[in-house]
Amino acid sequence: MIVDTDGGVDDLMAIAFLLSRPDIHVEAITIVNGVADVPAGGRNVLRLLALAGHNDIPVFLGRQTPLFGTQEFPAERRAAADELPGITLPEPKRSPDSRDATDFLLKRLLDAAHPVQVLALGPLTNLAEVFSHTPRAARTGRQLVILGGAVRVSGNLGDAGVFQTENTSAEWNMFIDPGAAKIVFTSGAQIRLVPLDATQRAPVDMALFEQFKSRASTPLAKFVAQVLETNRDQIRQGYYFARDALAAAVLANPAVVTFRPLAIEVSDKPQELGRTVEVKTRRANALVAIDADPLRFRDVFMIAFGVR
Repeated sequence: MIVDTDGGVDDLMAIAFLLSRPDIHVEAITIVNGVADVPAGGRNVLRLLALAGHNDIPVFLGRQTPLFGTQEFPAERRAAADELPGITLPEPKRSPDSRDATDFLLKRLLDAAHPVQVLALGPLTNLAEVFSHTPRAARTGRQLVILGGAVRVSGNLGDAGVFQTENTSAEWNMFIDPGAAKIVFTSGAQIRLVPLDATQRAPVDMALFEQFKSRASTPLAKFVAQVLETNRDQIRQGYYFARDALAAAVLANPAVVTFRPLAIEVSDKPQELGRTVEVKTRRANALVAIDADPLRFRDVFMIAFGVR
């Protein structure tokens, strides 16, 4: 599988989960513009791979701006994603691959003899650029699991004051590059969407935090414990959710969520830019996770890290 990520700390936790699963082979990681600057996001992914002893997994950098529009995360939020305060990781032992992320994705997805699945944890800029260049690349992969959107629930742009906006219906990843999301959802790709509808059903509570804090024994488990420590206040207050980690867990056990076939359209209206709209009169273009099983997710996640 390939991970397409914007390098946020939650993304790194999801990647750590995948690297901890012996039955999942991460072939490559591509970096997309989003919560972290692309070079910083790539560097932090390389640091995580060094911690995990996976210096064999190549990392490819994508473009540093959306395909459409100028939306971006606030500078304070981006600086935290770039610098990872409170997180200790080794220095990277290598640089990103010299090839562009979209060049790699295009050639890899067109290899129909060896179909690959993609986990998209950030805005859909890289994939949209590939699908725009060569539409058939969207239909040769095994599946595309996307973290993003808010279908039957409110968006999260206003969470913790991240965006100063009146848009209450969009989710971060879709808002950053809604034009790219529109391309992906009309591409014919085999999409499994994991939106806020499902991730809000998988809170990380203090019990899980304490188990990681006291029982983490591997480097990756200790890394997750650090991530959770930096979010202790949100966990205690009950509003820290397993977003990226839940999407990653879908690859290991799809039963952690409940999917329904839905027709999803991405809005380009200014007041709801990036909203993922369920269109009941159209043919389904995605399997959408409308719910999650928090206990099953918890087991899948903790077992991967040996924390029980």
